[in-house]
Parts: sequence; C-alpha cells; structure tokens
Amino acid sequence: MPLTPTETRALLDRLGLRPKRFLGQNFLVDGNIVRKSLELGGVQPGDQVVEIGPGLGTLTAALLEAGAEVWAVEKDPLLQAHLAATLVPRFPERLHLVGGDAVKLPLAALPAALARAGCKIVANLPYAISTPWMDAVLVGPLPIRLVLMLQREAADRYAARPGTKDFSAISIFLQAAFDVAPGHRVSAACFHPRPDVDSCLLQLVRKPAPYVFTAPARALIRSCFQQRRKQIAVLLRRRLGDDAAGDWLAELHAAGLGPKTRPEQIPVALWEKLRVA
Repeated sequence: MPLTPTETRALLDRLGLRPKRFLGQNFLVDGNIVRKSLELGGVQPGDQVVEIGPGLGTLTAALLEAGAEVWAVEKDPLLQAHLAATLVPRFPERLHLVGGDAVKLPLAALPAALARAGCKIVANLPYAISTPWMDAVLVGPLPIRLVLMLQREAADRYAARPGTKDFSAISIFLQAAFDVAPGHRVSAACFHPRPDVDSCLLQLVRKPAPYVFTAPARALIRSCFQQRRKQIAVLLRRRLGDDAAGDWLAELHAAGLGPKTRPEQIPVALWEKLRVA
C-alpha cells in the first residue's frame, strides 16, 4: 500500500529531503491511483516496464509485486540511495535502477533489444519534463503502451484535436504513433505535497502501424507552430521553396484545405504526408 501523507512526510524527514518543485517531486499517496495505473498498463508478470522518477518507490513496488521487470531512472541522489537500500535488495533480479536525467535516458537505460521487442512505460511523470521527455520517446523504438500521470495541461496537449487551441507539434508527433484514450482526472489530494495544478492519468497505446516523423520534418512542424497564426502556404514556401511546398499544398487542397489554413487546423494524417529533405 502507498504511504499516507503523514508517513510520506515522516520518511522524507528521515531522508533529509525537502520536495523540490523544479524536479516535480509530488509523491503519490493514493492506492487507488496506483492500482488504476497498473490496470491501464495491463501489467503482467514478465513485462518490461520503464518508470520515470520512481521517487519513494510506491509505484515501483507495485509494478515489481505484479511480476514486472522494472527499469527506473531517478535524478535525485537521495532518492536513488533510498531505492537502492530498500527495493533493490528485495528485487535484485528485476529492478534496474539508474541515476540520471530522464530526457537523456527516456527509457531508463533499457537495453536496445528489449526496447525493440516492446516495453511499457508506467510513470508519475515529473511535470517539468513531460514534453521534452515525450519528444525523446517518440524518436523510437516505441513502447507498446504508456500510462502517464501528467499535468492536466500537458495531457490536453497530447490528446488535442485539430482546430483546438491545444493542438500543437507534440500532439501531431504523439498521435501519429499512439492512440490516446480519454484521461482520468486525478485530485491534488492524491499527492504530497499537493501540486498547484490539476493532474490526469493518460493511457497511450501504440498503433498497429505507427508513424515516426523524421528529424527535419519534426523541426519544420515545430517551426510552423511557433507562428501558428500564419497561413500554412506562407510558412512552407518560406522554408521549403515554391516547388517543394507545392506538392504538399496540393495534398491539402485535395483534402478540402486551402493555402490560408493555419497549422492547428491540419489533421495528423496530412502532416504525415509532409516530405522534407
């Protein structure tokens, strides 16, 4: 069972650790959310599961007790030491703990062969890194399923539909590769300390034929959304030239979208047809 808020405070005091806002250290203290995370992840014995920011090990322990092999990356040295002293001895063969920056280690040093075979990610994601970390994950190899505790604002961007204010480059990259299920709102009372923002538990399932954008295409799409109020024809001709832009603009025209369309109005499937040398 997860620690209560009182038990969490007591443990943090023993460790000499004050939760750091810049690291997104809001520790989960609700057993129902832990169980829901494992349920949405479909966690089974033998699964390879990546966890980002395991913190005090509440979710980590549940994953291990469910029979998963867990690859976890933790940036805080005090929490690394705590996990190494408590959970690693209990599960020496199935808990692989690495210290470092999750944006640089998006799959927690999971071996490449296991990543290609298909892993799952179940994590209470530090809110400050959600978008850069997801960008790193989407380069591939892609997990088969992700269950992420996110700031509601980030979850809205991930799940946003074309034509909405939250639709952005990360929406396109993610939805080209994953189906996004409706999120589950999570109360601030489920964490210690209580975050100042709403949270959401989001499930992502890899598509049968996921699409991964090339680095040049990703850079171009990001640049378009940095000027999202400009017309797409103006943006593309400026960056690609008339000939290269014309081919894709013809695709838009065939789909009933004109040169004055704004980037946020263009569906993911059309962005997938963008070719950038």
